[in-house]
Amino acid sequence: MKFLLAQINPVVGDLEGNAKKIFFTASKASSTSCDLVLTPELSLWGYPANDLLLKKNLINKQYQILDQLALDINKKFRNLSIIVGVAEIINDSFFPNLYNSIALIEHGEWKIIARKIILPTYEVFDEKRYFRSGEKVSVLTKKINNKTWRLGFTICEDLWVNKNIEGRGIHKKNPINDLKLKKVDILVNLSASPYTFKKLELRSKVSSFAAQYLQVPLIYVNQIGANDNLIFDGNSFILDKNGFKIKQLKSFSEDLSSWDIEQTKPLKNKFENSEMSSIFDALVLGVKDYAKKCGFKTALIGLSGGIDSALVSALATAALGSNNVYCVSMPSKWSSSHSKSDAKELARRLKINFNSIPIENLMNSFEESFIKTIDFEMAEITNQNIQSRIRGTLLMALANQEKHLLLSTGNKSELAVGYCTLYGDMNGGLSVIGDLYKTNVFKLCNWLDSEDSINHRKSYMLDTSGDLIGENIRTKAPSAELGPDQLDTDSLPPYSILDNILKGIIEEKKDLKQLEEDGHAKELVLKIISLIKKAEFKRKQAPPILKLSSQSLGTDWRVPIAISY
Repeated sequence: MKFLLAQINPVVGDLEGNAKKIFFTASKASSTSCDLVLTPELSLWGYPANDLLLKKNLINKQYQILDQLALDINKKFRNLSIIVGVAEIINDSFFPNLYNSIALIEHGEWKIIARKIILPTYEVFDEKRYFRSGEKVSVLTKKINNKTWRLGFTICEDLWVNKNIEGRGIHKKNPINDLKLKKVDILVNLSASPYTFKKLELRSKVSSFAAQYLQVPLIYVNQIGANDNLIFDGNSFILDKNGFKIKQLKSFSEDLSSWDIEQTKPLKNKFENSEMSSIFDALVLGVKDYAKKCGFKTALIGLSGGIDSALVSALATAALGSNNVYCVSMPSKWSSSHSKSDAKELARRLKINFNSIPIENLMNSFEESFIKTIDFEMAEITNQNIQSRIRGTLLMALANQEKHLLLSTGNKSELAVGYCTLYGDMNGGLSVIGDLYKTNVFKLCNWLDSEDSINHRKSYMLDTSGDLIGENIRTKAPSAELGPDQLDTDSLPPYSILDNILKGIIEEKKDLKQLEEDGHAKELVLKIISLIKKAEFKRKQAPPILKLSSQSLGTDWRVPIAISY
């Protein structure tokens, strides 16, 4: 029996386009004599489809497309079978009225063969809003070359049932336990599993546990591509019955790869990307797909000469190409000479479009207008915010006029404590590094300027002759430069301390006592907690944040604005 693993990048809601992509996989499967094509979870819809699943016209259209796809595949490829992820309607009066299902297309027809049992409702997932749980595990019996095979099917979360590995506790149902009684020959898991730190390691562990427990090979097929704030890394694989990897598909790239069930030799060369290279790849894909799927060809960035905007510029260049990245420096009277020169030199190294628009005259006009009309003299913080908002307005004007995607350059540390200006530096269509703490921004830039990144830089056609970010940018003290000799540490503790506390609060959900036990001063922790609470209204108005961690400050951060605790 021979499979084609179709690690594809669907566009959410583009049922016709996704069907064409699936049809193309059939062509590849036919040319390599495959018997069965496996596509990811909800492959006809793209994941997550969210409230598009509530549109009855799209559900009905899906069934029409399935009918036609089945006819087209049978007409051209005859005996080929394809597994497709679909939303199955339930014909009763209860809500939700859908299953997250798998359809088998063969012989000019299609039928439902499996339904997702465990529906995640944590982090970004909210599947119980749309789906009901399947009631039993599914086994597909297929006769290939005079031999009968029993294939057990699971969908994404159905595999995540070992609390000692995934850490969220025991689910009420356990599909892997139930499949043990079915005596399957192969376990298949079709997933739309987003990338987060350490996710690759966890996937390997839960999959290895299932393969060993059932004593059968496991085929794991994952979606790739970025949809809004979620980045899907692909990394599909096959394990033998002992949990050892025998096949690995590409990371962060579409891949169609065949596998014969007789091929059981473990992989000899187990090349694994470093954490920094994976983060870089993820963010590049996030920017590339967000721009492409939203109809943007070019990106615009406010380039300050600081490390955040430098990193975003490098990511945008890798994603879209240097000719499609436009940067603008907007110095004020407080901008240092090195920041202006560093911005210009970075643009030269990246070979991106660069302009400078000084804002000192605009700032003076604001000050004069306030004083002359309402006798209002701007205090220090108001003065600083006005500078940021002037820059934000200029960037939005350029983005509107030239149809650029404006990329926000704020990091997670700033977003967490509100060290950012609403309608100023928070402007943009996408927050690229909003889930990277400042310390990790430095780490990623240091990696990017090291020899370890050379192959990566080559693959993205970035300059490899020397530093990309530049030593001046990587080593200068962080500053918003909105006042005389201003430094971030005037308002915040050093980022090495701040980020440790923030991670404890945001990702690890630690309380005051636990943070004190970690060695942090009570007064400092209380100050940071207060800053996080006060900045909540800003985050609710921020652009989508590309998700990298188990807890970003985007759609998976559901803290009310008006709170007291």
